[in-house]
Amino acid sequence: MHLLETIVAGLSRILDSLAGIILAATALLIVANIFGRTVLQSSILGTYEMVGFLTAAVVGLALARCALENGHIAVGLFVERLPAGLQRVVELAAGFPIFVFLCFISYNLFVYGAIIAATGEVAPTTQMIYHPFVYLVALGFLVLALTLLLKLLRLFFGGEHR
Repeated sequence: MHLLETIVAGLSRILDSLAGIILAATALLIVANIFGRTVLQSSILGTYEMVGFLTAAVVGLALARCALENGHIAVGLFVERLPAGLQRVVELAAGFPIFVFLCFISYNLFVYGAIIAATGEVAPTTQMIYHPFVYLVALGFLVLALTLLLKLLRLFFGGEHR
């Protein structure tokens, strides 16, 4: 279990750092576009499209780190009132289908990325290939699934919850 914890923590940290770099690049793109529009009277073609792809990558890559650090909002008003043992059962019962769903999402995003890469599909405005962004989001969901698996294993084998 320690190996899985190390791998998940390392991967989530790397993906979160990559998300930070992409977010900074997104901000620079937006500032450059605004500068170009106001000062040079010319905007960057496809900024809206590129910001959309970059933002999707940022969100997808940052999910696992957020989940690992319990940075998400959890609605547990009912569950928190239950005894600790029953809380574990509820969290395991809810967590397993969520884990399967996250694996399903990741797999299908990888398949979708492969399809658009094979067909040569490009973004409409910029004609830019965008399957790498789909792969980044798929990777983010895969690491999020691994993060949830780690939490489920901790719960199952008597570790902490929440």
